[in-house]
Order: sequence, then C-alpha cells, then structure tokens
Amino acid sequence: MAMDIVVRGRHMDVPESFRELVNDKLARMERFGLDIVRADVEVSRERNPRLADRAIEVEINCHGRGPLIRVESHAADKYAALDDACNTLNERLRRAADKRRSKRRRHARLVAADSPAPLLSDELMDAPESAEQNDVSVDEADVAGVVISEGPVLVREKRHATKPMTVLDALDEMELVGHDFFFFHDSESDRPSVLYRRRGFDYGLIRLDLPTDGRAAS
Repeated sequence: MAMDIVVRGRHMDVPESFRELVNDKLARMERFGLDIVRADVEVSRERNPRLADRAIEVEINCHGRGPLIRVESHAADKYAALDDACNTLNERLRRAADKRRSKRRRHARLVAADSPAPLLSDELMDAPESAEQNDVSVDEADVAGVVISEGPVLVREKRHATKPMTVLDALDEMELVGHDFFFFHDSESDRPSVLYRRRGFDYGLIRLDLPTDGRAAS
C-alpha cells in the first residue's frame, strides 16, 4: 500500500514543484519495508530576522502501526531544510529496519533518578523542542500551540496520541523520534514517567507519584 503524503505550509505558500519533490523523496523511503501509512510534512517560516540562516523549518511525522517517527530540520531555504530532514529520516528508518535499536537496548542500563552520577547530558538542554525559543515576543494568535508568551519566554504545546507502554517500548520510541527524553505512561508501574538519556549508553527514569486524594503533594 502506497504511503499517503500530506504537505502543508505555515506562514508561507508551498509551490507545487516543492510538493512533487517531497513526494519523490519520501516515496524512496518505502524501500525499507516499514509499515508507514502516512507522512505529514509541514514547512514553516521563522519570522525573526535574526534567524535568517535557519528561517525555514521542515518537520516530517511518519505514522503507521509502529511508533511515530519524527524529524525536523532548519535551514536558510526550504530545499536545504528538506534535504537535511530527509537524510535524518533515512537514517532513522534504516536503523528501525535493521533493528539496531535492539542492540542498543540490550546494552542500556537504567539508573536511579537520584544517582550521584551526572544525570542529564549536555544535549538534553538543547533538545529539539527548546530550539524554538528566542528573545522575541510572539503573538499567541499567530503561532499555533503557544501556551505562554511573555517577553523572552515562549512555551509551545505539542500533543500526540499514545497508550501505556513498558520502559523498553518507550526506549524504542525515544530512539525513533530522536529526542533525549520521552514522556510516557508506564504500563508496569501505572505511573506517568520520563525516560531520559545520560552520557554513554545510560538512561535515567523518573516516575511521578500522584496523591490518591487528588491534592498536590507537600
């Protein structure tokens, strides 16, 4: 079954020639044999003139029966951003196809959140979601998903459908989306949990204990 590819622009028009290029590049990804039924591609323009070298963002979300696969890239023009995003997507699909993430999972070691060892990698502070922050106030009505916009502080909301999963399943999904952390509902402990990458092949796991009476914990 052919992959359904949807291309849309935000704050910009997407020409038909670019849509055809997107379809051609993503159609090649079907050679990996993964069960991807739809790819959502969003092309957006950053209006901050100080970010001209990364003014265009291309975000690709691949949906199927397996975990969501997401990549994003920033560049001065949409063609460079698309090339970079497709290269990253190609690598992640290849890793998923040959099950290299399973090898990493076997060598992964979960450690307690209160371990005296260094907890977060430097990359966590520069996770993809934080790349959208800048010191320009943003009009909430003009930016989708903005929750807070106060001076230099910008908080955006992103949601995705999920279901309870094990820690190892969450590790697989975190590797596919390329983030250094992953928020999920642990099916084994029945708690909201955050899995995050430490240095090397170590991972940390934070679980939230919610009071049964609904009041905030003291």
